[in-house]
Amino acid sequence: MIPWQHLDTATIPGGGELRLNQRGTEFSIMLGRIELMNSRLSGSEEALATLSAARIRSRRQPRILIGGLGMGFTLRAALAGFGPDARIDVAELVPEVVAWARGPLAGVFGTCLDDPRVSIHVGDVGALMRAQRATWDAILLDVDNGPTGLTRESNDDLYDMGGLGWARAALQPGGVLAVWSSGRDSVFTNRLRKAGFAVEEVMVRARVGKGARHNLWFATA
Repeated sequence: MIPWQHLDTATIPGGGELRLNQRGTEFSIMLGRIELMNSRLSGSEEALATLSAARIRSRRQPRILIGGLGMGFTLRAALAGFGPDARIDVAELVPEVVAWARGPLAGVFGTCLDDPRVSIHVGDVGALMRAQRATWDAILLDVDNGPTGLTRESNDDLYDMGGLGWARAALQPGGVLAVWSSGRDSVFTNRLRKAGFAVEEVMVRARVGKGARHNLWFATA
């Protein structure tokens, strides 16, 4: 078997490190011994975008916010699903992740970062939401491990009542907050409802038809 090769390390603002590894044509981003993402596993991240697009299909010139660039799976699916008139903002906290997208991961990303519909913001998606009102038709959060964070304690602020309030205020009326998680969380479901959202949960495989089951919330403002 081809051994993993360590390509680069990135420091997460607030603490912790991400490591980018490669084995043949496969890439992995690790936090300690935990694999956060793998270039072979994209099903649930893509579903976050495609299922969100289906829920706001009737909107003209939709504006979308994606929290977390990762390996670009959600972004690529958003470009396909939201259509040619969409505007897509992507907030990525770790600058090196953006550099990886244009460097060793360029083959995974393809041309999506150069699409004129896309704007990349290096910084905290929470700060971006707090600064806007009634701006986006959909907000897609694939940050950390979901509501139960692994990489950064301050990510929890996105998923508490305050963070959900920012998201709701930043959405257009009837807009959708979509949240990715590695697993189910009934406490978070109830918190979404308490924040005033109508909530739907969907379980999606990490790979089409197989692999781990990930949880997606679609919360309508």
